Amino acid sequence: MNKPPTIPPPPETVLDHDDIARAIHRIASAIVEQTRGAREIALVGIREGGIPLANRLAAAIREREGVRVALGTVDAAFYRDDVATRRPTLVAEPSDIRFEVDGRDVVLVDDVVQTGRTVRAAIDCLLDYGRPRRIWLAALCDRGGRELPIAPDFVGRELEVPQGGYLEVTLAGPSDRVVLVRPPFEYAG
Repeated sequence: MNKPPTIPPPPETVLDHDDIARAIHRIASAIVEQTRGAREIALVGIREGGIPLANRLAAAIREREGVRVALGTVDAAFYRDDVATRRPTLVAEPSDIRFEVDGRDVVLVDDVVQTGRTVRAAIDCLLDYGRPRRIWLAALCDRGGRELPIAPDFVGRELEVPQGGYLEVTLAGPSDRVVLVRPPFEYAG
């Protein structure tokens, strides 16, 4: 008996450019409120998707408060607990932290939080630069599915993503979007 064909459902845009802009302003406002004006914080984008989001949050905070926050990046690739089982040619970019981490409030930024493993690895990477007073986590999307007890303090949108599905995030100005790609389903015809 032939197995029915699997048909990929069409991707669904769950956040468009305007939704993302509103989410960024909400997150930036929440960061400012929680950190009492954002004067002593740093934003650290987790490579890849967290970097453009951290830059956009910094711009929103600067627009709102007139404050330039310190910006940095971390690449947590070699800090992951599954590094041995990932791609054999794993390439990591250098992290870029050009500010004093010790005693500072740091907001780690990522586009999507799911299991918590990337965030845990990013925290380990950040701690190689010093001991922050506090680490916060900001994410554009929280898609659930935790494997570690790590959740964002600031989140743009919580989204239900079916098992086997994923989110594609594009942060490129006018073409900003978050697309839900559902897993293929079997044809019931």
